[in-house]
Amino acid sequence: MRLQLQVRSQPSRAMTALSPVIAIALTVCVGGVIFAARGLDPLHALYVYFVEPVTTMWSIEELIVKAAPLVLIGAGLAVCFRANLWNIGAEGQFTAGAIAGGAIPVMAPDLGPWVSLPLMLALGMLGGMAWAAVPALLRNRFGTNEILTSLMLVYVAQYLLDWLVRGPWRDPHGFNFPKTVAFQDWHLLPTLGFGRVHLGAVFAVIAVVVLFVLMSRTLKGFEIRVSGDAPRAAGFGGFSRPRTVWFCFGLAGALAGLAGICEAAGPIGQLQPHISPGYGFTAIIVAFLGRLNPIGVLLAGIVLAISYLGGEAVQVELGLSDKTAKVFQGVLLFFILACDTLIRYRVRWVAGRR
Repeated sequence: MRLQLQVRSQPSRAMTALSPVIAIALTVCVGGVIFAARGLDPLHALYVYFVEPVTTMWSIEELIVKAAPLVLIGAGLAVCFRANLWNIGAEGQFTAGAIAGGAIPVMAPDLGPWVSLPLMLALGMLGGMAWAAVPALLRNRFGTNEILTSLMLVYVAQYLLDWLVRGPWRDPHGFNFPKTVAFQDWHLLPTLGFGRVHLGAVFAVIAVVVLFVLMSRTLKGFEIRVSGDAPRAAGFGGFSRPRTVWFCFGLAGALAGLAGICEAAGPIGQLQPHISPGYGFTAIIVAFLGRLNPIGVLLAGIVLAISYLGGEAVQVELGLSDKTAKVFQGVLLFFILACDTLIRYRVRWVAGRR
């Protein structure tokens, strides 16, 4: 007897809905095994990791703060992936947006409060779009693999940021630390009246609603879906693949850049060498866990935000490494991809040998 994958006559709707749930459940089980292997009480450790981050008002506020950039980036990536375009460089677009928007407090700090913040947000989106335009151009002009180009540009953006905060943009009164001047009050995103929750959370919800309508109710959304599912049919229907590439990369880059400047002008309040704990890469998991649906991305962003808070909680309370969150995120991505296989294939026991 041996296991064999057999192609389904049509994709399973049940597995499409259950795949994320099964993946999360399997991740929790594996997490318990990991904690037990470290000599910890698995139930207590899982409680600290998954439940404690949502038990107090303060932790819920932090959850929203961490979920906002994940949702913004993940919503844009979901559109890209739906068109069968593999933008893996959102981390670089996030950084480019922070650099572009952060240029205002550093180079023009005396601009009025009614000009500075809107200009920072606009430049952040344009910076992310410009960074995403490079792999889009290379894809359309030379047929270059967008996975490689978008990923390599991540490191270019990160090194550019590092050079700026250690060189021309370094705070002259910052005791030689690699950081820019602290943003003034009019450069910071307003909070929503409680805790650290800022306007970026509102932007994330607006992006989800707009993209849901775009993908489900407009001709452009239909074009993106057809272009991803059946490129030849899209061509016969008069849809331009190059225009789809430009649109999807531009949209994803703009949202990632907006997330970047919101992070710099929100929780951080300045530019420094590391402004992201890996939001751009984690948002890939968010997009797939959300089934490439904007509403699903909103829920998935909250789940992955819990992984960040849980990683910090077990680091403080249980003395584990700060890399714990990345372990859980990697395991979750593995199980999402594995469970998604069952959407188009079923597992069967087959008698006999090969």
